[in-house]
Amino acid sequence: MTNLFRKGDGEPIRKAMRAAKLSGPRLAAATRVVDPEGKGLSAAAIGRITGKGQTAQEGCRLRSAWLVADALDEPLQHLFSRTPMTSGSTSTVERSRTDAD
Repeated sequence: MTNLFRKGDGEPIRKAMRAAKLSGPRLAAATRVVDPEGKGLSAAAIGRITGKGQTAQEGCRLRSAWLVADALDEPLQHLFSRTPMTSGSTSTVERSRTDAD
């Protein structure tokens, strides 16, 4: 299964929630509306995706990310990324050739 990672520690999601005037439980309800299966996400799952601190979860399944983005009427790529977002470079070794070589 494909996982996506929330951008900016979830701040773009929380900003979109504020703009849409949706709390976590209301966003959960909105995901049920946009879900073709009518299941949506639980309020607890929304809390993990949108939260801060120890209970926050950086990654989620593609389906969950799609439901959140669709419920917020935001492009998926504005809220989530295919790779974990890191602060600064993780490279500690100088490269002697380009990645294309």
